[in-house]
Amino acid sequence: MMYGFVGLGQIGAPMAGRLAGPGLIVYDVRAEAMAPLVERGALPAAGLADVARAEIVSLMVRDDAQVNEVAGALIPACAAGTVIAVHSTIHAGTAVKLAEAARPYGVEIVDAPVSGGFMGAAAGTLAVMVGASEAAFARVKEAFAAWAGLVLHMGPVGAGTRAKLARNLLHFVSFAAAAEAQRLAEAAGIPLGDLGRIVRHSDAVTGGPGALMLRGTTAPLPPGDPLREIMAHVLALGDKDLSLALDLAGELGVDTPLARLAHRRLAADLGLEEPS
Repeated sequence: MMYGFVGLGQIGAPMAGRLAGPGLIVYDVRAEAMAPLVERGALPAAGLADVARAEIVSLMVRDDAQVNEVAGALIPACAAGTVIAVHSTIHAGTAVKLAEAARPYGVEIVDAPVSGGFMGAAAGTLAVMVGASEAAFARVKEAFAAWAGLVLHMGPVGAGTRAKLARNLLHFVSFAAAAEAQRLAEAAGIPLGDLGRIVRHSDAVTGGPGALMLRGTTAPLPPGDPLREIMAHVLALGDKDLSLALDLAGELGVDTPLARLAHRRLAADLGLEEPS
């Protein structure tokens, strides 16, 4: 099987590197980005028409505009049955529109954004969230496993991107929460580098916020649900610890709006009551 890869940047290059060999066709507007893979046996493409010879084509380009440009050129050039997988983080509706445009050509679009950054790409341990038909997922899951440690079918085309946007919401909101914690620690005279080491160590052990993402719904937990006891324990700890942190913030004059919001919403977010 021929595999095509378009976009050899910080994440795309190590992803493609896991597939390097005579079965891989690579393309990037920068010839120097293709050179290391060509040295390892990959075939350099002179343009997108060369990549269209592949049965599966991965796109790891910058944004919606580039995805639309590259996919728009590939779709009519590809043979029927080709799968084009979009790994870029894009608008929730972009892949759906591309799938509609590709259907008359017999080409399948898969949205398969990844999580794990350049570190995961280098290690071959990325998580990939796949939006695809059952048939298309069956075709790509083994190929994706060459550069991913977790390949999950999230639903039809578009579901992969929606999952990535939800995942990244947590990622970047947590940055704001981390900055709020740093401001409190700094005002309290705590070395921020040491605090960061503690956070990274303990989250690696506990799983961090993802450890609580156990439920299939955000609805309140019904009476008798075995998770109620666990979440009640988390609520008791969280209520105590957030109260103490808010008391310290008040004493030091540090504004902690995210902590106040989390304290107010904690019971509801744990499924223990209706949100106010």
